[in-house]
Amino acid sequence: MLSEEFVSAICGAPLSSNTAIAKDVGIYCHTLSPTYSVKSTFKKSSVPVNCLAISETHIFAAQHEKAYVHVYSRLRGNQEAFVAFPERIRCLTLVGDVLVMGTTEGRLMLWETGTGRLASTPARHVQGISCVAAASSYILTGSADSDIHVWSLPQLLELDSAAEHEPQRSLSNHRAAIVGLAVSSSVSSDTNFCVSASKDKSCIIWNYQTGDALRTLLFPSFPLCLSLDPSSRAICVSCEDGSLYLTEVFAEKPLLGPGAEEATTVVQVSSPFGATLPDVGPASCLSLSYDGTMLLTGHPRGQIMRWDIAENKSPVELVNLNAAVTNIDFVSPFPTDKPTKTVNIIKPSQAERAYTFAAQFDSYSGAETRFDSLLNAAGFPQEAIESAIAAFSQPVAEATGDEDLKKQNEELWDIINEQRALQKQTLERFAEAKPNR
Repeated sequence: MLSEEFVSAICGAPLSSNTAIAKDVGIYCHTLSPTYSVKSTFKKSSVPVNCLAISETHIFAAQHEKAYVHVYSRLRGNQEAFVAFPERIRCLTLVGDVLVMGTTEGRLMLWETGTGRLASTPARHVQGISCVAAASSYILTGSADSDIHVWSLPQLLELDSAAEHEPQRSLSNHRAAIVGLAVSSSVSSDTNFCVSASKDKSCIIWNYQTGDALRTLLFPSFPLCLSLDPSSRAICVSCEDGSLYLTEVFAEKPLLGPGAEEATTVVQVSSPFGATLPDVGPASCLSLSYDGTMLLTGHPRGQIMRWDIAENKSPVELVNLNAAVTNIDFVSPFPTDKPTKTVNIIKPSQAERAYTFAAQFDSYSGAETRFDSLLNAAGFPQEAIESAIAAFSQPVAEATGDEDLKKQNEELWDIINEQRALQKQTLERFAEAKPNR
């Protein structure tokens, strides 16, 4: 049976003197199925909302009201690095091996964890960046200034340090601070969208590549966080009043695609999927499982609740971490197709130096190729030497070029041969005439 794992993070001091829970643990790695358990923990971390990122080998956690990031090795189970930055980090996400961070000054910083290169943009937001989301080649940043900027990731990573970084476009329909962003992973034009949540009590579905607002959702109270179904089928939103809303994108009356109403039509969302009890409080973070049937919510009083979306049962408390739960992220069950992995991160540096990439080749489970056998052999195998000698002994086949060029070459050689014959005949006559003189 496929196991499901997720990582949670807390922020703040313990809520009670419960000795059963370690006081210095800040990040927890959980196994959800087939049986729930805490797999491992990492100490000395206080992680605010939207400040946790997970890769295949590492966990990156920005610290509350601090200008540094803690890096933990998932392979070795310890803290690998303490990384300081010029500004306080408000949010972060991963794009491959690039850690994208939003700062309190309203700028983006991109750290290539395999090279140590650090790129930075000017402060294009008036206030601090509150959330950041990433697609394959785009970065989206939301801020307390109510704007969302769309950036080109290839342009941000250009090696020309003198380039002036500007967002490709800005999405400005909101009227209050942005609190959440989620981007679909689809490549289809119908489902390649992003969703933003704001304190103006609305969520907007955008075509972020064109800047068009596709649909606006209104809620009774302002959203705190949101999550997008892995298949981009539904939007899950937690609101300040403790309600949870699950809005299907492609229902009988779809929000997008064929059969959808005009983009100017506002959808009032008033029927919650569920509601938390007053002693639990509203969810400050949430995450949907990769099959879309399970929802996990983290709460300011330490609870992590599990909601069964498929059967709509009452929520179950998985664990109480005795501190405000600020981040929940599912670990992807799918293996990566990258040929390398970053086992040891390279700390960022803005100093001028050679561009060096440090990584480890990953194991390859496919059939062994001829190159693999040559790479693993000691010296040159006898078979490879015999094959090379045989290749050199074979006549080289004539290349089939352009017929017109070939014809021109033949005509040129005819002229050259004719001139050579005429020259030879002239020399023979000259040699015969010389003795007669």
